[in-house]
Amino acid sequence: MTLTKHPHGCLLFFPRPVWEQHREQIASWPMSARAWQRIFLGNACDVELDSAGRVLISPELRAAVGLEKEVMMLGMGTHFEIWDAAKLAESEAEAVAGGMPDVLSNFSF
Repeated sequence: MTLTKHPHGCLLFFPRPVWEQHREQIASWPMSARAWQRIFLGNACDVELDSAGRVLISPELRAAVGLEKEVMMLGMGTHFEIWDAAKLAESEAEAVAGGMPDVLSNFSF
């Protein structure tokens, strides 16, 4: 598994084969995107699940996204997002207050 930082304030948690595809794509970005490469590639670290299925998140990554006591893990299809619970609630409230984007106008369950 691979963890990296996302600028929205969460960690991205990828199965290693999925991360390798993203890593190759990110590494091919032009020099004008160097700062974004540093965010995604420079903060990436490989981790292993322990015998209880847990992952140790480095203090640097925890501090970078403000992981405190309560943590939320969201399934996003090909990867997970790991959020501080309070920060996620705030982000979701802002999204709802901003209204549904036009691109979702025809979406329904």
